[in-house]
Amino acid sequence: MRIAFHGAAKNVTGSCHLVECRGKQILIDCGLYQGNREIDEENRNDFGFDPAKIDYLLLTHGHLDHCGRIPLLTRRGFRGTVITTSATRELARLVMLDSARIQEEEAGYRNYKASKRRNRGEGAEPLYNTLDALNSMDAFVDITRFEERHELCPGISTTFYDAGHILGSACILLELEEAGRTQRLLFSGDLGYDGRAILPDPALPPQADAVIMESTYGDRLHKRLEPSIEELYQAINTTIDRGGNVLIPSFALERTQEILYYLREGIEQHKLPRSLQVFLDSPMAISATQIFRRHRECFDEETWAVISAGRDPFELPGLRMTRDTSESIALKQVRGAVIIAGSGMCTGGRIRHHLRHNLWRREASVVFVGYAAGGTLARQIIDGATEVRIFQEMVEVNAESYTIGGFSAHADQGELLKWHGRTGSPARTFLVHGETAAMEVLAGRLADTRVEMPELHQSFEL
Repeated sequence: MRIAFHGAAKNVTGSCHLVECRGKQILIDCGLYQGNREIDEENRNDFGFDPAKIDYLLLTHGHLDHCGRIPLLTRRGFRGTVITTSATRELARLVMLDSARIQEEEAGYRNYKASKRRNRGEGAEPLYNTLDALNSMDAFVDITRFEERHELCPGISTTFYDAGHILGSACILLELEEAGRTQRLLFSGDLGYDGRAILPDPALPPQADAVIMESTYGDRLHKRLEPSIEELYQAINTTIDRGGNVLIPSFALERTQEILYYLREGIEQHKLPRSLQVFLDSPMAISATQIFRRHRECFDEETWAVISAGRDPFELPGLRMTRDTSESIALKQVRGAVIIAGSGMCTGGRIRHHLRHNLWRREASVVFVGYAAGGTLARQIIDGATEVRIFQEMVEVNAESYTIGGFSAHADQGELLKWHGRTGSPARTFLVHGETAAMEVLAGRLADTRVEMPELHQSFEL
């Protein structure tokens, strides 16, 4: 029995872990690396294993950094089974198709630019295309219930537990038996934390011999949620009063729906004006919100109470959803509105257009409500850049910037330690999905376990 780490090793993106047992190869997640353009080469590199030899892929959730290379895996020969929850399957389909579209558009743009320069070199190829994404969906099989044991083959079984991170997200237990030895491996996936809107708290984890745990915020505690909500309301009211737009770069899955949930609450509680204009300018987030409405089985009691009272948790009076490009372009004429658009790290999507038209305005604000990896446009603004490059031009940063950490969908250090403490006394803990500094701090807080911080492609005997 072995485990190897082919992604999210001393890095926050590209989750991909390989377990070998009884001649079977089991992949947990197959995510895209995200960040600056140099990351593209990492995505194109060899996986570190032969995709054709993978028997099963267990998918923790539908974020791009966990599912985004599945179409490439399929293109390169994967013919195994992808096992995940029903909600994750729907969200992953949306995410992978959107990623394929972006890959195709970027390749087309590079080829167009090369033709203008009369560059006769090889044409740019997308990492994968829409057909690859669609083909990969043929392999998906749903887990219908959390905490129900499923045998993959003799000697190997899996159980999914609610991770409370995004809709359908799971922690995954792998039970392995080989040559008279047994191992219980627990993969945290991305962990949510207690008391958030929409989703239940993460489930109590099972006992494990080895834990593979995310460490995104292993070095810090989040702001409390209630003050974060109030800070959001204050940022919106202050900006609207001075006639500026509030830009919220937001991840299409979970964060957008959570922000809509709290905007609705703010209006109902008279903390925000009923006349507030809100534009959800993200086709992907609009589709994700529709998927949320279809999977009410994933909601917590508070959200069910809203539904039982005859209200839509994600609907508010001044909300407009802008799918068409023409509608999005027209928003540059809008003033005194909230504009929610992707991507959350400002690495692509419509938010970059809105930043271009608003970032230089002193009356505007940008509200960051999620993690921003190093090298991204979001991180540059958060770190206080006075000007940034957007679409090959320099734009002054005059807008007010807010970073509201309480909305994070990831567990903070306290929640990670609490979750880990409930897994028994695992002999080893592998820290993944975190920057090195965060991992090292978290490692220093973990007791009664041997902590490993794997390098990329490093493998361990179990």
